[in-house]
Amino acid sequence: MFDQLRPGFYRQTLRALNGSLFALLLLNVSAMAETESPAESAATPIIKSHAFAARGEPKYGPDFEHFDYVNPDAPKGGQIVLAAIGTYDSFNRYAQRGDAETSVELYDPLMAASDDEIGVYYPLIAESLEYPENYAWVIFNINPEARDQAGKPITAKDVAFTFDKLMDQGVPFVSNHYKNVIQAEVLDDHRVKFHFETPSREDIQNLVDFPVFPAHYWQDRDLSEPLDKPPVGSGPYRISEYKMGQSVTYELVDDYWAADLPSRKGLNNFKTMRYDYYRDTNVALEAFKAGEYDFRQENVAKQWAEDYDVAAVTRGDIQRDELAHDIPQPAQGFVFNIQRELFADRRVRQAINYALDFEWMNKNLFYDQYQRTYSFFQNTPYMAEGEPSEREMSILEPFRDQLPEEVFGKVWVPNQTDGSGNIRPALRKAMALLKDAGWELKDGKMVHGESGKPFEFELLIYSSSGERIGLPFKRNLERLGITMNLRQVDSTQFLNRLRSRDYDMIFQGYRANPYPHPNMRITWHSDYVDSTYNQAGVQDPVIDALIRGIEENQQNDDRLLAYGHAFDRVARWNFYLVPHWHSSYFRIAYWNQFARPEKRPEYAIGLSTWWFDDEKAKKLKR
Repeated sequence: MFDQLRPGFYRQTLRALNGSLFALLLLNVSAMAETESPAESAATPIIKSHAFAARGEPKYGPDFEHFDYVNPDAPKGGQIVLAAIGTYDSFNRYAQRGDAETSVELYDPLMAASDDEIGVYYPLIAESLEYPENYAWVIFNINPEARDQAGKPITAKDVAFTFDKLMDQGVPFVSNHYKNVIQAEVLDDHRVKFHFETPSREDIQNLVDFPVFPAHYWQDRDLSEPLDKPPVGSGPYRISEYKMGQSVTYELVDDYWAADLPSRKGLNNFKTMRYDYYRDTNVALEAFKAGEYDFRQENVAKQWAEDYDVAAVTRGDIQRDELAHDIPQPAQGFVFNIQRELFADRRVRQAINYALDFEWMNKNLFYDQYQRTYSFFQNTPYMAEGEPSEREMSILEPFRDQLPEEVFGKVWVPNQTDGSGNIRPALRKAMALLKDAGWELKDGKMVHGESGKPFEFELLIYSSSGERIGLPFKRNLERLGITMNLRQVDSTQFLNRLRSRDYDMIFQGYRANPYPHPNMRITWHSDYVDSTYNQAGVQDPVIDALIRGIEENQQNDDRLLAYGHAFDRVARWNFYLVPHWHSSYFRIAYWNQFARPEKRPEYAIGLSTWWFDDEKAKKLKR
């Protein structure tokens, strides 16, 4: 629910799509299932389950009382003030235009994610689900106690209404995502059945995180349009106050029906949460140190190293922690728009990669706090290494004439330098690649040999930190005779240009992949080239085939491992981005007025498990 605190979450990309790190992960049905009845199983066995698990079995059984990482007796009360960068002009994040607030989720999903596991969901609005072994349909059994924020029952009709509303009026991404779902049928007040055009376990798995809208509120409103007033939600927090574009205050629903459910117990402990919006990260940092807000996750190494030398830190009023983790990492970086003619040639993209001197930047800008990101499966067993295995070769060989020859050798890794700033060897390699691609250096400028057009492009960013890391890259490109113009825009402009693919290169990236899953098609498959997830604009039949192989081998561990390695190998040798770096720590700073459980969830910071401590708050010197 604290979206920006979940690892790998790209807030700017997903603002209109209502996501979280695990919202689009493939979810498998729990192995902890039982046959429904002898009569039904005689035909096609019907499976019931209390949970979904991406792979393997869920950690928590049907009778679990709460997640291990919460304090079930945590007191409710107090306020936490947080910061958001940018602005907003709408309260409808499903609209096809506008810049929506997305700080706290207003709509509960059918089932709730565990932050202790990857892609595992437990009962919330739906207390269980059932489906046949051939995956022709799925039934969600709605908890009879479920209520929306107006106190009205949440029924199967609300679920079906939400599906129809999203398909008819929501962002195009949604209709593409659920295009195999042909109907949401209301069986009775507490049972809703989704039918599929073709049997699909994947669609069953995708529906588990489906949000539920109150039909009585939305039935006469257009979901495709921005909303200038807060809606009635179905989650634990409602919007109580706001200053459009400046701040939003969320208030805990006093009689939230799910507060004592095992998947919600010990969570959502603050009575109010206020998000103040800042246009710039530097301004936001100064506001934090002045006590204007309470909690900050620091993503800028220089600021972490240099900018917290203030009296509040010295006396302990501001606490700073580094929380170690080993979670899968996103492939963040400078992403090429390969639909642009300038970047259509793979050799050009490879040459540009040589201009990023990570070792110098890590030493001089980042205080050696980062490691280079190599893979689209970073920190997982699916990261390709060395040369292809026999299993990988069996997958890649049919496409040999469509792939670079390098794919069949050692996997690509970014160029390494000595950190001195002297990257002449790297630039010589870049020059050779550019020459092969038809470019030449004339009077200190890189120009195309046939057209004489200079090599010039724009890097689109939305924060000052993007400018800081873009400038060294720009200087190295200038040594190649290439002009890169840095263009900083606000978050609204960035989002609009992202949606319309109006950019040469962006400072963005790809979400973390804990394992190869079918929803990767939204990011990579040609059918989804217009998705904002497909930032590079990839349309490649080999990539499409590898995605199909991933979809077809979800239950074959060895084959899925080989497909993951093969995909990673092909994507890396195609240079869709200039990869950046990652940290194995969450860096957090907070005013010392909170308490938290002894155990932190494995895959998140866990701020939703914290609670306000009155005694600590009284001792603070703001």
